[in-house]
Amino acid sequence: MRYVTFEHAGTRRIGRVDGDLVQALAGPAELGRDTPADVLATLRPEGGPVTLADVRLLPVVPHPDKIFCVGLNYHAHVGETGRDLPTYPVLFTKFAGSLVGASDDIVLPPEAQQVDYEAELVVVIGKAGRRISREAALEHVLGYTVANDVTMRDYQYKTHQWLQGKAWDRSTPLGPELVTPDEADVSAAPVSTVLNGVTLQSSDTSKLIFDIPTLVATVSEFTELLPGDLILTGTPGGVGYRRDPQVFLHDGDEVVVEVGGVGKLVNRVRAEVAQVPVPAAARN
Repeated sequence: MRYVTFEHAGTRRIGRVDGDLVQALAGPAELGRDTPADVLATLRPEGGPVTLADVRLLPVVPHPDKIFCVGLNYHAHVGETGRDLPTYPVLFTKFAGSLVGASDDIVLPPEAQQVDYEAELVVVIGKAGRRISREAALEHVLGYTVANDVTMRDYQYKTHQWLQGKAWDRSTPLGPELVTPDEADVSAAPVSTVLNGVTLQSSDTSKLIFDIPTLVATVSEFTELLPGDLILTGTPGGVGYRRDPQVFLHDGDEVVVEVGGVGKLVNRVRAEVAQVPVPAAARN
């Protein structure tokens, strides 16, 4: 099955996708904490289907409790950074406010000059759990989706912590669909980024250093995973910061991130217009 969170005629709904149509489902208004796997499977159609072209796709999980991101999880990406292979997953977080829909613009903040792309497979949790064993990990996976882990490199490397470069508002496309495990084989799914028609990343998920069961087990060791939580599994080699010459996103670019069998994000890049505070005296 393929599911989306969408807006149509001013109403937010969960929908089940069938080709070019989306069927609204009765129940919660969006995928997330209230739609664990056992609940999602019981939601029934409500009203007639509408075409995908007539709806606005939101981030497939608009308000996850937690977003975990994995750095340095492909051999080629570790190689291009010059670092040693990690022996434990490199983890950082994003916030729900970082997420945008599959076709929304990627907004370039005026403060950052080195905005980079990162194609990633995303795991969506469907069953709560703490200290989940690696053997049981896939029982807690609701499905998969796609993210572009847009990164402000000049902010990322201000310190040894990456948060300030990774968690900008309205910077991370997520979607377009949640694809259930019975429909998506992610054992060796192609992962790619195409910028203005030029392929810059091309790999597959068989090259993950830490696989999905390991990531679920590792994260759940220190915090409870909840339905709707996201794990961005890492990006392959070919990021713009490590290229010679370097490649960054600019106003007007089109960036396409795809995971084979899961989905494709197509986003335009636009510059954010900085809001200049108006002095109180000028407002009077």
